[in-house]
Amino acid sequence: MLGEYRISGRRAAEISASIERAVGEGALQPGELLPPLRELAERLGVNPNTVAAAYRTLRERGVIETAGRRGSRVRPKPATTARDLMRVEVPPGVRDLSEGNPDPALLPALAGAFAAAAAQGDREPVLYGQAPVEPELARLTRAGLDADGVPDGPVAVTSGALDALERVLMAHLKPGDAVAVEDPGWGSLLDLVPALGLRTVPVGVDDEGPLPDDVRKALAGGARALIVTDRAQNPTGAALSAARAGDLRSVLAGHPETLLIEDDHGHHIVDIPLQPLAGVTHSWAFVRSASKAYGPDLRLAVLTGDPVTLDRVRGRQRLGPGWVSRIVQRAVARLWSEGAVDPVAVAGRYGRRREALISALAGRGVGARGVSGLNVWVPVRDETGAVARLLHAGWAVAPGARFRLRAEPGIRVTVSGLGEDEVGVVAEAIAAAVGSSGAGSLPTYV
Repeated sequence: MLGEYRISGRRAAEISASIERAVGEGALQPGELLPPLRELAERLGVNPNTVAAAYRTLRERGVIETAGRRGSRVRPKPATTARDLMRVEVPPGVRDLSEGNPDPALLPALAGAFAAAAAQGDREPVLYGQAPVEPELARLTRAGLDADGVPDGPVAVTSGALDALERVLMAHLKPGDAVAVEDPGWGSLLDLVPALGLRTVPVGVDDEGPLPDDVRKALAGGARALIVTDRAQNPTGAALSAARAGDLRSVLAGHPETLLIEDDHGHHIVDIPLQPLAGVTHSWAFVRSASKAYGPDLRLAVLTGDPVTLDRVRGRQRLGPGWVSRIVQRAVARLWSEGAVDPVAVAGRYGRRREALISALAGRGVGARGVSGLNVWVPVRDETGAVARLLHAGWAVAPGARFRLRAEPGIRVTVSGLGEDEVGVVAEAIAAAVGSSGAGSLPTYV
């Protein structure tokens, strides 16, 4: 066991870093057994809970796996994006409802906006040392945020929402810190948090957003940050109600040192009013992505927050990519100012597809959720069986394991490309698959 390699460290973060470094360098081989908790704790002269925390971090990062009394081993293929490996391989001829993409038919044409932005770049080239944010994009961003009740703050631009979330987390937290996340929640975020050396603390979600009691327990238990999806929550479609937002503000008011991050990736694809939480805590950030409404390949999100957070984010960004292309920023500003997307019409199209599928499932005795956004969440008892049966029937859906920590099993169905004539067919297939695997009922929240 372990050969000649000696694990070192006194803190959980140091121990986990020592093991991960050894795996990366090849000193610890795939399948190699790690010492039992108490044995390693005695060897290092630390509390067993410290070793347990280190092993938990390594499991979340995908470096090791634990099999009960058989102990913990180095994973055959250590990965920091373990949930990406849970994607369904979609064979030819199978309809793909698994990826969470917007409907290409509802995305705006980009050629005109980029041609105008490029022409402006020819006239006024952006050079090193110039402002990283396009003034017109900043103006439009701030006007939109003001209208939605988001507190005043500086504006930054990042390469998508996940880039913004990473930069904000790293601006405040250190390895080993705990982050409260929605469960079920965005799979990429659930991978990102442990990849940064942070710990995930799951918080339950219903149709109105994160459950206040779960948030209260997470923060009282030491979570230093909370990440909330305001609308079109992935995968459940939850959206913060005014009442739930009020309850969460009350909880956060009791923990003013919490780093609050809000993700409004549903901007311009939902018609539910925004209920922002920002401003209750000292440190906060609000992220608004252009991906779902204007195109994932734009890789652009706007970010605001308290001055200290934004100064740290922009300072670190200067030492990395420097800035997001001003040509892209100008193109997005033009798309916004020209009304290239009709949010009411787009939200209506997605809403009708969601509601049609949920209604069709209900008519077949299957409960499902989805009050906003692109997806419908269907609780099931046997997730793997349901996914396999649907694939055999010609429909690919996303396994809930990609989005869960402790939440009950489910499947995510993306409705963005679903035609009216397909709703009944896919509902029948889901009902058959869920019925065969054991139908799950929607959870009851008190």
